[in-house]
Amino acid sequence: MNNSFISEIGVPYPPGAHPIADGFNFSVFSRHGTRVWLLLYTQPDAESPDATIELDAQTNRTGDMWHVYVRNVRAGQAYAFRVDGPHHPEAGHRYDIRKTLLDPFATALTGNSWWRPGGSETAGRKKGRHRSKLTEHERWRAKCLLHESKFDWQHDRPLKYTWSKTVIYETHVRGLTIDPSAMVTHPGTFLGVIEKIPHFQELGVTAVELMPVHEFNPLELTRKNPETAEQLRNYWGYSTIGFFAPSAGYGTQQSPGCQIDEFKTMVRDLHKAGIEVILDVVFNHTAEGNEKGPTLHFRGFDNSIAYLLDEANRRHYKNFTGCGNTVNCNHPVVRNYILHCLHYWVLEMHVDGFRFDLASVLGRDVEGNLIPNPPLLESIAEDPVMRDVKMIAEAWDAGGAYQVGSFPGTRWSEWNGHFRDDVRRFWRGDAGMLGALATRLCGSADLYKHKSEMTVNSINFVTCHDGFTLQDLVSYQTKHNFDNGEDNRDGADYNFSANHGVEGPTDEETINFVRRRQCKNLIATLLVSRSVPMVLGGDEFLRTQAGNNNAYCQDNKVSWYDWKLLSDNQEFFRFVKGMINFRSRHPILSSERFYKVGEIEWFAPAGAHLKWEAHEKALGCHVRSRTTEEQDLCLLFNAYADHVSFHLPHSLQAKAWSLAVNTAAPSPFDINDAGPLINIAQPLRLEGRSLLIMVGARSAE
Repeated sequence: MNNSFISEIGVPYPPGAHPIADGFNFSVFSRHGTRVWLLLYTQPDAESPDATIELDAQTNRTGDMWHVYVRNVRAGQAYAFRVDGPHHPEAGHRYDIRKTLLDPFATALTGNSWWRPGGSETAGRKKGRHRSKLTEHERWRAKCLLHESKFDWQHDRPLKYTWSKTVIYETHVRGLTIDPSAMVTHPGTFLGVIEKIPHFQELGVTAVELMPVHEFNPLELTRKNPETAEQLRNYWGYSTIGFFAPSAGYGTQQSPGCQIDEFKTMVRDLHKAGIEVILDVVFNHTAEGNEKGPTLHFRGFDNSIAYLLDEANRRHYKNFTGCGNTVNCNHPVVRNYILHCLHYWVLEMHVDGFRFDLASVLGRDVEGNLIPNPPLLESIAEDPVMRDVKMIAEAWDAGGAYQVGSFPGTRWSEWNGHFRDDVRRFWRGDAGMLGALATRLCGSADLYKHKSEMTVNSINFVTCHDGFTLQDLVSYQTKHNFDNGEDNRDGADYNFSANHGVEGPTDEETINFVRRRQCKNLIATLLVSRSVPMVLGGDEFLRTQAGNNNAYCQDNKVSWYDWKLLSDNQEFFRFVKGMINFRSRHPILSSERFYKVGEIEWFAPAGAHLKWEAHEKALGCHVRSRTTEEQDLCLLFNAYADHVSFHLPHSLQAKAWSLAVNTAAPSPFDINDAGPLINIAQPLRLEGRSLLIMVGARSAE
């Protein structure tokens, strides 16, 4: 051992590595491990440890926690572990003394030059060098970086926006600014996100929801693009390695660990701009994959506790995620780990909320069954630290669970897949969608009213990262994922999309005119619906992925934001920001409760009450103001290809109405803060595939 390092017994809590006095305390969990070694590296890029300290099972172990305090260890140095124990895969134990393990609580990783295709556990030799004294398991391993934060938060505090004030913008840290058209100083990084704050502010969104920012292996895929032979990459990042560690790939890499302070800088500056930060977190599976995957951390510390294993042969992993393994989320040890992780991101990193990927997995027991009151979900919902934190569930998984509207507990908001599908189908022109559209506009009471009288359980969206972009939704009849190297088998087959005459890009102006109008219809419907709207990043300027509806492996022009489109589609951008502003100026649309009887009246184009079972494709509604500070609204929807004449009910004719939104009109007449007065005594002509919104005069005091 390096004589400068002096080890003592240490303490079991807190877990991970923490600075104390003139050293660091290290603590890790391993119930079935029999021997544990701490590896210390003076230089983060060192190939072999400068010191190896074996933890004594009698003195350095408290229960299942192995711990040691080491003097003269400094921030900026690195560490890792090795653990020995039974290697009986059929019993669920996969200990291997040869494997170098990452601390599951590590807040930063370093030495990531080992990332390579296939998640290989060996990185090979550096060209031109030969190091025969090192085993393949020692060579070029990622290590944990010791970090001591001294970041100046400048009195940053959570914004705590209510759901009614929230408009979410979903984006990818790298994809947002990596293209040269972004014209930023730090492309593809946390600092690059800061440079787009003026864009977020102009658009009017109140929160950015970031796709996974945690450490992952971008080169874990082995496939290549069949057309170009380009190596495909894990671009989305849904394969977490370091749950506490922001990705070094999203840092400037000016120094080891700089990604931590750069992430904090991003959060601080977004908060200063009035924008919350929501993280997409992936607790349902890890990058260790199935029994053929790499051993990185959990598998080497205690595989039988970390994962759901097949009862008949515990060599194999249950796979409710489609990614090879399933985290044993409701085991008390794992549950505490997840809570500790969430606390870290809230308290240390100041994030405002989380979107839980494949959240139905979090409600499965040790046998994989969905349980009524899952301990983990209840613990998260009732956690006092996270009482004001936004919690969003992707309420389904790859094991067949689809819990939209039935996700356990009232605390959770959910990605509302029914909203997405029903709004798409209505505007595509499917018959029989009147009732479904009306229900979604009113906050999806059929799904959520049994939970409470509040609409906040629904996150409404028409597009998200997983599927077509808005432009592609109106330009492609089918998915075009051949570049993913899976023979177009991946991605959703049912997209409720339409190409309006030509598959993909076209110079036919009549088709492009219809597509643009449909994009306006979809965005406008999203923003006049009760519950919480989420906009997919880039949709505000009609970003395209060339028909790829599963671009998880496309770290290239397919996924990167082409900011030249913002200039090309400035009129559409004006419409989107205008609709967000319209929503904020009419809080009756974003109320956190469901409409009550008499507050909204639906009618058919003839002016009569609707027959919900009819196969019509046009309808209107009158939203009545609740206070003298609000204004009545009249919304008209026409999904027919041809125009429809609307005869407004007599109850509307007692008011003066001004035209605010008309998706059939050219810019700038498509949305107008002070639109012209409308003569509603005569039938209103609503063009084919269009939406019209009128604003009534304010009620008298």
